[in-house]
Amino acid sequence: MSIEILQTHKLLDTCEAALAARFTVHKLHEAADPDALLAELRDRVRGIAGGNVGPELMDKLPAVGIISNFGVGYDSIDTKAARERNVRVTNTPNVLNDAMAEITIGLMVALARNIPQTDRFVRDGKWLKGAFGLQRELNGKTLGILGLGRIGKEIAVRALAMKMRVVYHGRRKQADEPYQFYEHLVDMARDVDWLVLIAPGGKSTDKIVNRKVLEALGPEGFLVNMGRGTLVDEPVLVEMLQQRQIAGAALDVFEDEPNVPEALFALDNVVLSPHQGSATHQTRNKMGALVVANLEAHFAGEPLLTPVV
Repeated sequence: MSIEILQTHKLLDTCEAALAARFTVHKLHEAADPDALLAELRDRVRGIAGGNVGPELMDKLPAVGIISNFGVGYDSIDTKAARERNVRVTNTPNVLNDAMAEITIGLMVALARNIPQTDRFVRDGKWLKGAFGLQRELNGKTLGILGLGRIGKEIAVRALAMKMRVVYHGRRKQADEPYQFYEHLVDMARDVDWLVLIAPGGKSTDKIVNRKVLEALGPEGFLVNMGRGTLVDEPVLVEMLQQRQIAGAALDVFEDEPNVPEALFALDNVVLSPHQGSATHQTRNKMGALVVANLEAHFAGEPLLTPVV
């Protein structure tokens, strides 16, 4: 009999097909009575594909030995609880680095050059009445990166190609990186033109970009959030954007997705994106394949490809 696993939410079609070809898959998100399904499968399910896994779900499925998360971020999985229960956790890093870096630079260009507004300007026939006006460039500006991990490094490479200067802040200085390190985020914010957030969510980074940091960024500074909505004190950000206390923001993530603060809709100094950083066919297919590969490795007794716990 094939190994039984639980799928906690909708996954990419190619990933679901690969899972179904290798395992007996039970879809929690499609169950009419999730509790009844979990009770029925209690001692049969040996792995979980997807996220949104807390200690309660783990306790209802004591035979689970692995949670294979779809995504590089795994803050929806209680890793402490998993470790306590000897449950392995994996994620899907690296395969989305290029896609994330590309859209980060794309959002920066869109914000600097007002691309959404210029598109509407042409469509509305306003160009016939006069030019749009002058915009900003990225070259010669300083980019501060919060979280110089795999994705952060790819963003840095592309920013250098745009003739920007790159600096960073993180938990520690990375000896082999050529960029200037800032021990304190507020100091970096004060010295940069652009502040890109690509750090993970969680208690240690909750609202790390607060009023003090945004004030340091100042009325000529731009914020780009590609990490998690929880990294920013969102009400403070909205207020400061409204009052032009920072120049603008490009946001791919929000605190309560898909609920975006309506006050942002009326602002012309923001570019809003529906958490689509890694949303390309290439990347998502690679992520799905890695979810399956980690499960296969676990059940074959082989080393996990991308372990977190």
